[in-house]
Amino acid sequence: MSAIILEAPFDLDAVPDRPAVFVIHAREGRPYLARTALLRRRLKRLLLPRAGHSRLLNLHDVAVRVEYHLTASRLGSSLTYYDLARRHFPDDYAHMIKLRLAPIVKILLANAFPRSTITTRLSASQAFQYGPFRSRASAERFEQEVLDLFQVRRCQEDLVVSPDHPGCIYGEMMRCLRPCQQVVGPEEYRSEVERLVHFLQTNGQSLLEPVARARDRSSEELNFEDAQRQHQRYHRIEQVLRLRDDLVADVDRLCGVGVAPSIEPGCVELLVMIKGVWLPAFEFKVAATGRESVPLDRRLRELLAGLETPRVALRERAEHISLLARWYYSSWRDTDWIEFPRLEDLPYRRLVRAISKTASAVQTSLFES
Repeated sequence: MSAIILEAPFDLDAVPDRPAVFVIHAREGRPYLARTALLRRRLKRLLLPRAGHSRLLNLHDVAVRVEYHLTASRLGSSLTYYDLARRHFPDDYAHMIKLRLAPIVKILLANAFPRSTITTRLSASQAFQYGPFRSRASAERFEQEVLDLFQVRRCQEDLVVSPDHPGCIYGEMMRCLRPCQQVVGPEEYRSEVERLVHFLQTNGQSLLEPVARARDRSSEELNFEDAQRQHQRYHRIEQVLRLRDDLVADVDRLCGVGVAPSIEPGCVELLVMIKGVWLPAFEFKVAATGRESVPLDRRLRELLAGLETPRVALRERAEHISLLARWYYSSWRDTDWIEFPRLEDLPYRRLVRAISKTASAVQTSLFES
């Protein structure tokens, strides 16, 4: 919803007592930005004159303008709060809204001998980026377990290869191809890294499927000992995959839509992320308008088919992903989230069901109130 502006003197009785994000502009100095569940009550506490001395903040003598945005969901409120903080506090908005960048597992493909690392920074250079994880500890645990399935190096140094290189314990345990000691060349080592990346891109299917085929073949040939080994390996891979947090995906294919209630009657709010970037929210009218009744599915396709990812800086994209992670992994998640790898693969049936459920819940709430 667009901003609503109040100029001094303020008619606060006309302000709705609903959840909102608001900015109070002062005659001088920085504005005051906050979120509230009851806008009218909060503004009255901040703006009405107060007799006597009080330690509570009061802006009656300095406020000249109020800008507020009504919200109907915590996700929508979080995104609005972020946008306003970036606009009014460009130097310290991240500290102000207490935004911590979400950790990701990054495969540094630009390195002559690629390796993995845990970071919160997205990269413009050649790299495969996998996340966001709930916490750094969660990302580190997944990284260590998935590297046990491949012979990719774990050392963080820029290798200077030499037959005299001392190597490490993982090379001795046959868990690394030992490119540092020139046991393999760059091309052979990179092929192993590509297997790792393909494993992550396919959600583990690149390993699960051949292991399952080998297990079934051994079973058919009555080689039960080998079938048991393959089954244990299959189970091990599944255990590693279960360590991923729910949102984790290739960051370049991190897409989804949140279906939230809307402050507009008869509408829902669609909060769309494409390739890790939030798009402006859409107000979608649930009931068709006009003489011809157009199916909801068709109207959704027409609305979403032409969406394009806006160009944003890498830091801003990382912040968008972190906002999603903070909301999704929280205990206050209040909106259906439907993920998809590409816009062409958006599951419209699931989206239609989520819209119908949200619209029905809003109508029930209005009826009960």
